[in-house]
Amino acid sequence: MKIIHAADWGIHPDEDITEKLYVLTEALKNNPDEKTVYFPQGTYYIDSEKCQKHMLYITNTVGDSEFSNGETPHLNAVPFYFNGINHLIFDGNHSIFIISGKVTNIAMEDCADITFRNMEIRHAHPDMHELKAVKKGLHFVDFDIDRDSTYEVKNGKLYFKGADYCYAADKDALRAYWIGLIRSKTPDRLKRVSHPLVGCTGVTELKNGRVRVKYLNTFRFKNGDCYYLFDVRRQFAGIFVNRCTDIVLENIKQRFNYSLALVAQDSENVSLIHSEFAPEKNASRKMASVADFIQICMCRGKILIDGNRFDGAGDDCLNVHGIHFKITDKKENQITVRFMHPQSHGFNPLRTGDTVAFIRPETLLETAQANILQSELIGEYEIKLTLDSAEQAVIGDVIEDISACPAVTFSDNTLNRIITRGLLLTTRGKVIVENNRFISTSMSGILLSDDAKSWYESGMCRDVTIQNNTFAYCGQTPILIKPENSIHRAAVHKNIKICGNIFKHYKGYCIKAKSSDMIEVEHNRLRTSKIIKYKNCNHVQMKNN
Repeated sequence: MKIIHAADWGIHPDEDITEKLYVLTEALKNNPDEKTVYFPQGTYYIDSEKCQKHMLYITNTVGDSEFSNGETPHLNAVPFYFNGINHLIFDGNHSIFIISGKVTNIAMEDCADITFRNMEIRHAHPDMHELKAVKKGLHFVDFDIDRDSTYEVKNGKLYFKGADYCYAADKDALRAYWIGLIRSKTPDRLKRVSHPLVGCTGVTELKNGRVRVKYLNTFRFKNGDCYYLFDVRRQFAGIFVNRCTDIVLENIKQRFNYSLALVAQDSENVSLIHSEFAPEKNASRKMASVADFIQICMCRGKILIDGNRFDGAGDDCLNVHGIHFKITDKKENQITVRFMHPQSHGFNPLRTGDTVAFIRPETLLETAQANILQSELIGEYEIKLTLDSAEQAVIGDVIEDISACPAVTFSDNTLNRIITRGLLLTTRGKVIVENNRFISTSMSGILLSDDAKSWYESGMCRDVTIQNNTFAYCGQTPILIKPENSIHRAAVHKNIKICGNIFKHYKGYCIKAKSSDMIEVEHNRLRTSKIIKYKNCNHVQMKNN
């Protein structure tokens, strides 16, 4: 094992290391041996304007139509970029890396056997802003603005500004459904509400950090409530893992992300252990991510998420899924399939040798299978496949790559202030969700989904165990088994065990299911007699709940 000291490359604490970091990571490409990069402990600074930029097609992020004039779609500034690097331990030695500007923090492409560990990543003046109501009158509300935000009041309007952004705080206020709210009486609950500046008739600055906003009425506001304003575009990611194998993220702390905190795409064997995606202690914000914390898309092998803390997500905590590609053309043994959701495209996870299933969108059931002999990306949105047989392929149906369905273990994690669902799971691989604490989700704690008409996220669940978890608060059904089929012909999901869980503070059914078979519900503790409601399900067993 070769030890590489970052200091030998001129990288020292309390300095801007952006350009020297690039030189170091480029040098790692030429070293095929096992190696460890080791940093002196301290605080390091990174400037987005000095970062190298890379074209990254990241699933579930910003679509082509969402980019502004002058922006190059999918061009990302990346301070930690690793391409074609193998057998590396990247040890931050518990250092803090502070980034100025909007970036994808870490990107790995075509890498194998990489471990990142002992790093804390923060953002200076991030584009997420807290407005805390501190005083309320009949026609005004005084808000304190968090100390990380830079702002100005001009001509009766509030503006936020920082490296890489400057905009009016009431931009798109009428359609901003994504705004976060934490009420003072329920500090662990984060939910989506309308924009706090809707109906605003003027803004004045009272003193540094406090503004008065005038309204015709103020009935919806309460003193102590905190609103979170941010650019909802999923333009970047915290950590992006693309076409990689055997990746371990250990003791990684990400305090803010401009989109998804971790995306693993077309990769195999990815672990996130003993990490935190959460604001730092005593931070001036309670949200740590604009969108989901984790997206696992078209991956293989084993996904391990163990012993982590997740706090303050702008969407789901974890989403594991494949992609339903629509069949748009068929000629003999060749078919053309298309990415159907605008936020996922530009990469080809369909590999030669993989098995694909033909799926009817209305029933979400298989009609046949075939093997891929050749796969070619043609443009950003379409893939041409040569199959051993396309006889059963129907234009308008979709395919699911059943070779890209990872096994998932989600264990010993704590989830708090999740603005939508805790876990969204759609994979045929074996799923174990155990010993987790769901403190607060505004929607379901766990959703087993599957759809081929909206997000096009596949597919069937075939072996799911949900055991020994605590659901302290869920705004909707704690465990929801809901494939998005419009016609029931047979079960979509099967073999689901829900055992030994504790359900608190929920008055409705703790479990709801449709179009699923072989559901076991045993030894769960709940405060209601309503344990499960189901429709079009067979072999549902309940015992000792």
